[in-house]
Amino acid sequence: MDLTRIVDFVQKQLEGEKTGHDFYHGQRVAHLASKMYLKDHPDAHENSRVVAIIKTGGYLHDTIDEKVCADPAAVVAKIKKLLPEVGFEELEVKDILFTIQHMSFSQNIEHHYELPLTGQYVQDADRIESLGAIGIARAFTYGGKHGNEIYDPKIKAQKLVNHDQYRKHTETTINHFHEKLFTLEKLMNTESGKVEAHRRTDYMRYFVDEFMDEWNV
Repeated sequence: MDLTRIVDFVQKQLEGEKTGHDFYHGQRVAHLASKMYLKDHPDAHENSRVVAIIKTGGYLHDTIDEKVCADPAAVVAKIKKLLPEVGFEELEVKDILFTIQHMSFSQNIEHHYELPLTGQYVQDADRIESLGAIGIARAFTYGGKHGNEIYDPKIKAQKLVNHDQYRKHTETTINHFHEKLFTLEKLMNTESGKVEAHRRTDYMRYFVDEFMDEWNV
């Protein structure tokens, strides 16, 4: 299946995005999710429809994200029209749409959505993108764009309990590691996701420990 039109659509939708949720993030999620699926399912073929569904979800997931999209419903309507045009069947369209509309961290703070298997790989890959060296870079890019302080010992990390608190509470970028990023490893769905999340989380913990040592010099 040729995903050229999907790629073109995502490039146009995310043009100018500068908070770490850009086209290249979607591209990495698509590639990582499909790579993990093929690792966990060695009999699967890289040109299968399942892999195409996974890649498509990875590419599309942030085009409707409320952080970067002013009108998610309008973009969903465009995607719903586009997917059959590039060859996806009705049930495949439903799986892709359900995944990208229910996979975000904020959507799952209060209620855990059970995603299809394809969506579990997309969700894991997206969360893994918040970890490791890429995750560190994206965290500080997003924090800077939204005016968050790097760190302030007077601002304490909070336990996240719902969507509105997550979006609106005062945070620092270092607190974001403790409030969200260090929790992601335990939320992985897939075997490959668990392995890669652990590796990247260890790297990120070392970074935060080093940051605090240098802060408290």
